Amino acid sequence: QVELQESGGGLVQAGGSLRLSCAASGFTFSTYAMGWFRQAPGKGREFVATIERSIGSTYYADSVKGRFTISRDNAKNTVYLQMNSLKPEDTAVYYCAARKTYYGYMRGQNYDYWGQGTQVTVSS
Repeated sequence: QVELQESGGGLVQAGGSLRLSCAASGFTFSTYAMGWFRQAPGKGREFVATIERSIGSTYYADSVKGRFTISRDNAKNTVYLQMNSLKPEDTAVYYCAARKTYYGYMRGQNYDYWGQGTQVTVSS
């Protein structure tokens, strides 16, 4: 059974940092690209970052570039999202997702598996 379990969310002041983790099981983690998306109240799901499977190339939304870093540990079947210099507009539920296809990394429809999400709240 496939499972993606996010952790590390919480309440932080603006300018602070959080590190999200996503532990995967039930599929061959190293053969999937991994991504993070977020959804703020009243808004649609938004792409945040993705990391490819072997070479580990990374891509980011412009809104988080230079502040967030995605990484993965294939030995631990885990993907991380280090979030620095957090802003109130980063407040959202953050989801990790797994993608088999090599294309369309910004589109949620191209991801095969999703976690349940973890809440991140940034106070001003």
